[in-house]
Amino acid sequence: MDQQNLEAIMGLIMNSGNAKSDAMEAIQAAKSNDFELADKKIKDAEESLTMAHKSQTGLLTKEAQGDNMTVTLLTVHSQDHLMTAIAFKDLAIEIIELHRRISK
Repeated sequence: MDQQNLEAIMGLIMNSGNAKSDAMEAIQAAKSNDFELADKKIKDAEESLTMAHKSQTGLLTKEAQGDNMTVTLLTVHSQDHLMTAIAFKDLAIEIIELHRRISK
């Protein structure tokens, strides 16, 4: 695997992990009725996911141009992190909304 692909894969893992952590912190803030912080943490999660998507798009673009790479366990792991972070962020938004309703 070349350095550019490795950096993209590590970017996927790092940014996806950051997004999931921010989403968890958003839920914790909502549990404490700190909805301003919860909203900020969700925004942070979305920004991290945007960065992760940029890494993924770079890999997909290279593949579409015929520059195929060997799929390794690390590659699969990075995609798993991204999909989990997306699902977790979406669920966090719903949980925060429930806490918002309960607090009213």
